[in-house]
Amino acid sequence: MIEIAAACLVVTALLAWINRRFVGLPTSIGVMAASMLLSFVAIALDAKHVLTGPHLAAEQLARSVDFSDVVMQGMLSFLLFAGGVHVDVRALRRFRTPVLALAFVGTLVSAFVVGGLMAWLLPLVGVSLSFGYCLLFGALISPTDPIAVGGILRGSKAPPEVRAVIEGESLFNDGIGVALFVLVLEAVMSGAAPTPQDVGLTILREVGGGIGLGFVLGWATYALLAGVDQYDVEVLITLATVMGGYALAQNLHVSGPLAMAIAGVIVGHRARERVMSELTRRYVDMFWELIDGILNAVLFVLLGMGVLVIAFSRHELIGGALAVAATLAARALTVGVPTAMLSGRVGLPAGSWSVLTWGGLRGGISVALALSLPAGPTRATVIALTYCVVVFSVLVQGLTIGWVTRRAFRA
Repeated sequence: MIEIAAACLVVTALLAWINRRFVGLPTSIGVMAASMLLSFVAIALDAKHVLTGPHLAAEQLARSVDFSDVVMQGMLSFLLFAGGVHVDVRALRRFRTPVLALAFVGTLVSAFVVGGLMAWLLPLVGVSLSFGYCLLFGALISPTDPIAVGGILRGSKAPPEVRAVIEGESLFNDGIGVALFVLVLEAVMSGAAPTPQDVGLTILREVGGGIGLGFVLGWATYALLAGVDQYDVEVLITLATVMGGYALAQNLHVSGPLAMAIAGVIVGHRARERVMSELTRRYVDMFWELIDGILNAVLFVLLGMGVLVIAFSRHELIGGALAVAATLAARALTVGVPTAMLSGRVGLPAGSWSVLTWGGLRGGISVALALSLPAGPTRATVIALTYCVVVFSVLVQGLTIGWVTRRAFRA
């Protein structure tokens, strides 16, 4: 385990250095692109029988990492808490109505739109996927990824109001997405559709329980921080909140992502402003910024190495292109259209709809959920489709979001 972690960190550090020194892309995009490029080079060299060592070493490293476990049980708690700590709470409070509407209603509607479109489109290109698995794909791909959104939007120069909405949405829509994913997966495995009571209880337990636990953790951490004035102890308390709180959420079967996001918002807003000294604030901010940056870079390197272990057929690549189109169409329908119609009423500048639509990035969480599916050919198809959407989202949408933002607000 230590050797695997060391190898991942060494590769990430080298790719981050190369990107910063010679390329200059945002770190998340740069390391993922470099990781994918090196993976393709290794595959090509192996296919030509020129050099097999790099391909074998890289593939062994990629296969040795349980991506789903690393993301869902390891990185996610830290990244969501870090995102919550640095979120603009005043802006989040001001735009709470669109944030909650997009995070909850938008995610649910998007999942069904994507599922329906995929069930209609995939048979046209020779990809066999049942409606249940199409809906499962819709559930895992509809939540925007706070890791990708936060890491890439920082350099887009989007207006603060737009950033507040899209970052707030990405922090909170994972809970409803995971809850829906669990419901649909249980239905697919059992062969019986969930009753409205099952749906209500699952959402209440996952979402309501996650929000409740997040408030308890946040205020408990606030109380502990108020009792000391020593930066190393206070950083340790926030670290313990994340690790212990996420483990508690899993044992209580409530949404850990929502709990971490809520706790991070409370600590970042109340504790930083009211009970932390200037020195402690500086150290807490630097610590969580470093955690956020390092884990983001490692995550996107692992995503780039996914091409080594994910098999793609020609039909699945075409299906992946259709999945990209379906995901963007659902995003435009559930986010772009309502925002265009109501932006003036909720205080968003004109043109926000295009940035909110194009900036709905997907990332590691979607891939992790796809990898958690039971083994079988259907799982492989869902993983391939998911990976196509994530790669397009990060590399194409991530690289062009700045241009879209400038075009939307150039007036």
